[in-house]
This record gives sequence, C-alpha cells and structure tokens, in this order.
Amino acid sequence: MYFNIALKNVKKSFKDYTIYFLTLTLAVCVFYSFNSIESQKALIEISSSGKEVSELLIKVISGISVFISFILGGLIVYANNFLVKKRKKELGIYMTLGMEKNKISNILVLETLIVALFSLVTGIVLGVFASQILSLLVANLFDVSMNEYRFSFSIIALNKTIYNFGIMFLLVIIFNKFMISKYKIIDLLTGGRKNENIKIKNPLLYLIIFIISLLVIFSAYSIINKVGLNPNNSKFYLSILFGVIGTFLFFFSLSGFILFVIKNNKTIYFNKLNIFVVKQLNSKINTNFMSISTICLMLFLTISILSSGLGFKNSVESSLKDATPFDASAVLYVYEEDKVKDIKLSLERVGFEFGENDKYAFFNEYKDENTIADLIPTTKENKFSSNKARYIKLTDYNNMLDLLGKERVSLNEDEILVLSNFDKLKNDINDFLKNNNVININNKEYKLKNNKAIELNLTTEPLKNNFLTIVMNDNLFDNKEVSLSAVNIQYSKNNFKESEKLYSSLNDYYDSIKNVNIDYDYTGFVIGDTREGIYSESKGMTTTIIFVGIYLGIVFLISSMAILAIQQLSEASDSIDRYVSLKRIGASENDIYKTIFTQTLVYFSLPIILAIIHSIVGINVANEFISLYGKSSILNSSLITAFLFMIIYLVYFIATYIGYKNIIKVKLK
Repeated sequence: MYFNIALKNVKKSFKDYTIYFLTLTLAVCVFYSFNSIESQKALIEISSSGKEVSELLIKVISGISVFISFILGGLIVYANNFLVKKRKKELGIYMTLGMEKNKISNILVLETLIVALFSLVTGIVLGVFASQILSLLVANLFDVSMNEYRFSFSIIALNKTIYNFGIMFLLVIIFNKFMISKYKIIDLLTGGRKNENIKIKNPLLYLIIFIISLLVIFSAYSIINKVGLNPNNSKFYLSILFGVIGTFLFFFSLSGFILFVIKNNKTIYFNKLNIFVVKQLNSKINTNFMSISTICLMLFLTISILSSGLGFKNSVESSLKDATPFDASAVLYVYEEDKVKDIKLSLERVGFEFGENDKYAFFNEYKDENTIADLIPTTKENKFSSNKARYIKLTDYNNMLDLLGKERVSLNEDEILVLSNFDKLKNDINDFLKNNNVININNKEYKLKNNKAIELNLTTEPLKNNFLTIVMNDNLFDNKEVSLSAVNIQYSKNNFKESEKLYSSLNDYYDSIKNVNIDYDYTGFVIGDTREGIYSESKGMTTTIIFVGIYLGIVFLISSMAILAIQQLSEASDSIDRYVSLKRIGASENDIYKTIFTQTLVYFSLPIILAIIHSIVGINVANEFISLYGKSSILNSSLITAFLFMIIYLVYFIATYIGYKNIIKVKLK
C-alpha cells in the first residue's frame, strides 16, 4: 500500500521533483564519468610508457571523489529538505487524518528510493556516454591515437557510484525520519505562512554597509594584483580574507541597497509590478545572503579553476619545445663551499659512462656581482632583473651549436653575444639591444654582436629559464667564478631507447638510498633531465590539474545552480498566496509570469555577475603566474569555460522558471 501511495505521489509531484531529479542525474553522470577514467582506452594505451602518470591521475581523481561525495551529499540533503518543506501541508493532512509519523516517514523513504533509483539509472546511462567524450579528451591531452576506438564501460566506476550515492540516499532517509519525528501538526499546516524578518530596519545602514563592502572588495583586488599568486606572502591570505568578507557584506547589504535606491526612483518603483518584484527579491536575498555569497565564491572558483587550468596547460606545452633543445642534460650546481666544481670529474667519480655514439658537450657557467639591472637599465622596474647575469665561454657556446647542428660563431676581442628566452625579460633586453651598440660590464665597454637576444635554453629543463646569458671570448673569464657545470647530450639515432634509459637513470648514481656508499663531498651532486622525461612529467602534471579543475568546476557549478533553483522554487511555494492576491487586484497572468521571469533572472544573475568580476581579477593574476612557464593566453580556455558555464546555467534557469511558473499557474486557474 505504501509503495502505491509513494509511486502516485512521485507521479503527481513529478514537476516538483524536476530540479531534484535533474541535480541527482547530473551528479551521478559526472561522478561515474570521471571515476571511469582508468578503463578508458587512452590510459590503457599509455600504460606502458607513462604508467606513473596514469596511476597518479587515477589516484588524484579517486581522492577528489571523496571530497566530491561530501559536496554532493550535502547538496542532495539540501534539495530533499526543499521537497519536504514544500509538502508540509500535505504531510500535515496525513497526520490530521490519523496517520502515524512512522508511516509518513516510510512513504517519504519509498518516494526517495523511487526518485533515487530512477536518477541513478538515468545518470549512469548518461555517464557512460559522457565517459566516451571524456575518453576523447584524455586521448587529446596525452596525444594518444583513437583510431582503434572502442566503447568502454567501467564496473569499478559503477560500483563506486552505487556505493557512494547509496550512502548519500541512506543519509537522506535518516534525515527525513528525523525531520518528520520533530514536526508538529501546526508546523506542517502553517509552514508556508511565516514571513522573513528584516535584519536592519534603517535603509541608510544598508547603504553604508554596501559602500564598505565595495571598498573591502576593491582592497582585495588591489592587494592580490600587487603580491600575485605568492602563498609565502601574508598579504596573499589577507586579500583572500578581504574578498570573502567583502562578498558576504555585499550580499548582506544588497537587498536593502536595491530597495533604498529603487524606492527613491518613483518612476521605476511604481511601474507595473516592479514594487512586487523588488519586495520579493528583497525578502529572498535578505534571507539567503549567506548561501548566495557562498554560491558566488563557488562560481568564482569554478570560472577561475577551469580557465586558468586550461591556460596553464597551453602555456607549459607551448614552452616545452624551447625549454628542451637537447635530448638530455645534466647539471652540477656549484656553491662557494663545494669541493667538486666540475661535472666531468663528478661523473667520472660515480662511474657514469656515456652511451656509445652519443654526442655530448661540457660547459661551465660563470657569474660575477652584476645583476641584470646593472647591465640592462631598462629592466630596473622588473622584479626578475635582480637575478645575476650569467656568462659562458665562446668555445662552450660553439660546442652547443655543434650539438644542435647550427653554424659556429666568432667574436672579436671586444664583442659579446646576448642570450635570453625568458618572456618577462626578453622584451626589455631586446629594446636595449635595439637602441644600444655597446654594454658596460665591470667598467669596460663591449660591442653588442646582436641587436636581438638569441633565444636558447643552455640545458634541457622543464622551463625556459635563460634570464640573461652573455657569451664572451675565453680569455675574459679570469676573474669570474663557476656557478654551474653542465653537459648536454644528443642521442645516437640508432640507440635512442637505450640512451633514453641510460640518461633517465643518471640520478640513481647520486641517490643515497640506491648508492649507500656515496660521499657527496667527493662526488658532488648532479641532477639529470631528459626531453622525454620532461614531456611525460609535464603531461601528467597539466592533465591532472585540468581533470581536477573540470571535475571540481562542474560539481561546483551544478551545486550552485541547484541551490539557486531550489531557493527560487521554495520561494514560489511560500508566495503562492501573494500571486493569487495579485490576480485578484487585476494583474494579468502574463504580467505575473513576467515578474516570475524577472525575479528568476535577477536572482540567478546577481551571484554570477559578482563571480565574473572576481574571476576577471583572479584570472589576470593567475595569467601573470602562468606566463612564467611560457606564452600565456587564456582566451580559448575562457571561451570553453564560458560555453560549459552557459549550458548548465541555461538548463537550470529554464527548468527553474518553468517549475516556478507551473507552481503558480495551478493556483491561478
């Protein structure tokens, strides 16, 4: 009997369950599709050459899924609370007719199970298809061919999804039973008649708080623009605190501010049903400012994470080619107290031997007291100009050119070459070279051989890090101390795999765990990198960042839109009598529906607009950080984010408007 009642209730209230069902379905779809990643062909294909990368991605996604479960669990409980609240009067009638609370809660349990089962099945079906699209994205990120594409289904992801959402629905059932046990008949029958309290009666106080909120937000913008993404600076955390406080103050004062401004403009205030719309918005924003502020911050994180994540990937990948000119490099960083200052000697002492037919060239890097700002005056305002200038011998530079298959160069006694490929300094250096023929180094003038910086990384590394390097004749290095000793290697084409394996294991020679008898005072400490290894690590890092960003971003977006939708539909249920009164005093149904559309649009737009403004500042700061890794342009990633954002936004907005309209329409007939 209870099952039949529950089934009839679900059918009868299907329109009321639309947002709930939509949210559950999307949540299940996203959860399944991301947790199915380990069964996708792209990761299977790279398992032999990039096993560590794929394992890292799977572990991170699994870990994030635990956090996601808590978010979605809270969202489901919140959405369920709306449904119970909306049906208080119905439940009160059941109780009035003599039905016991336990039996009422059993009906709710069955209704929850019916909707849960329906949304779980639908979400998994959609998730299976979404995971195929995700597989194409994985293939694109890892450069894996999908010529032999095959449809995949993950039993592991299915079990995870059923297990996690099973726990969530169990919590909902417990929550429902607890709520019903606490309700009294009078609470159920009059639950929708309570008016919202106005927190501050003087509208001028709202105006003052609104102005303060703007000042706090702009202070946060100013601080973060100065310090950038620097967690080591305490002002970085101060900017976050100001941003959060400013956002909460903004929405706390917004309803009173809007009411104050519009009330003083009689033309707008008394035009058609504007007075009703303003009062409705004032009531809801005033009541829900905490949740709206949280939604705004979640949307800000969503936009920033998605845009910056994709921008970071593009930036890193665009710079890798220039950052890795050699197949492999090994570097010995030299400090004043070090006993070993030559990498060739270090490699000999640990017993390392180069591969047969591999080409290699040693070089030393030197320094003096000059910073870049001392040599290139135009860079004094640049924070990177405080780095030391570096010097290398002409012979060593020509040996590098030989490895790269480029033509050797010659210098007169008083000539130098200038090298730089660091984007934050390159333009300033080029301006100097273009407008000057000589440069003063330690009170001696040298002619500039080139009028544009030569862009070359001296070693293969993950980043372009040649701030400023000066190539000089060998006899000019008597008073300069070695700061770095390195070797660059180009593999023999016939032994590429063997060479890659050899130089990838170079760090093992200096590993105190694998080489327990090593004495660093005797051997020094060398760090090796290969181009293949750097590319693989870069793929793993950027792909993990992107997947976590997309995963969190979509969940935050769904959660934010769902909460806004639920709050609007809850407001519709509470305001039915007000709309009936509007109809009685002569308002047409079309005018009433226009007020619903305006309300919904404004309510959805307010947190989004401020989130977008926050994001513009945040993305700009992130872009400055990302540009350290290479050329940074977040236009494409921002467009992708905006497209994804708008799809989910429109789905929830339209569903909310239709749901709101249907709730009111029934009572207007």
